[in-house]
Formats: sequence, structure tokens, C-alpha cells
Amino acid sequence: MEKKYKVSVNDSYDYKFTQDQIKSLDTQVLNSSQFHILQDHQSFKAEILKADFYNKSYTVKINSNIYEVEITNELDMLIADMGLSLGSAQQINDIKAPMPGLILDVNVKEGDEVKEGDYLIVLEAMKMENTLTAPGDGVIKKISVEKGQTVEKNQLLIELE
Repeated sequence: MEKKYKVSVNDSYDYKFTQDQIKSLDTQVLNSSQFHILQDHQSFKAEILKADFYNKSYTVKINSNIYEVEITNELDMLIADMGLSLGSAQQINDIKAPMPGLILDVNVKEGDEVKEGDYLIVLEAMKMENTLTAPGDGVIKKISVEKGQTVEKNQLLIELE
């Protein structure tokens, strides 16, 4: 099955491409952010000025014009069609125990600023250590447990703001 992409330019123009159409472009890589492209006997100089790979958005300069470009793949389009998106996701402010266990370590204190993925708590359950991480950026509002304490499933461990 051929991969398909939708490209939105300046939030005004939408284009659809297949993987084969992209591969058929005559492209010469000049360096990590600059390219020379030939299409339909026309020459274009392209430069990636800014790239946000997580959100699939780019600022691109083609010849002397600057464009804001967003790329979505088939999965992104399907998720949007279903009415689901990362932007509509609910922010998680409570960290709860996923299973009963013993708190081996608390790596943060109240008032600490945390980034998504930072280690918060080490929970031992069924002779395995499980490290619970921050679901997003925030500040530790309250810590409801301490090292050595046993917890039940769904017990509140940490509140974020």
C-alpha cells in the first residue's frame, strides 16, 4: 500500500502527495538544511529554516519566499477524522499508583519544576522496579507518599499544577 501525505502551507493551501511522487522529485542535498530541487524543468532552492519534528511543522524558504508547512501522514489524518487529536487530550495532573506496591524512592519535592518524561517515583511491585515519569511539563504541587510506604492501586501519589 502506497503511503500518502497531506501538506498544509501557511494554513491556506492543502496538497496531497504519495511516497512515489516525493521520491520522483529531482533533489540534490547541498547540506543538512539546504536543497536544490528540479520539477517540471523549473529550478528551486529550498532551505529548512526551522523544524519541529514532534509536531511535524517546518518553516521553509523556497527561492526567496518563506512558508509555514505542516505535514500529516495517513495515521494523523485518520485520527483527525475520528475527532481525536493531541491538542484535545486532557492534561493529567494526578499521578496514581498503577498497581499496589512499595515506594522505593521519591525523586522530586514539592515546588520542583518537571519536564515530560522526568523520573518522579520508583515503585516496586511484584519484585520489579517501575519508574513513574511526568506525563507533561509542570510543577509538583503535592507529594502524598514517602519512601518506604506501601500503596494501593489508584492511590494518589503526586499532584501536578
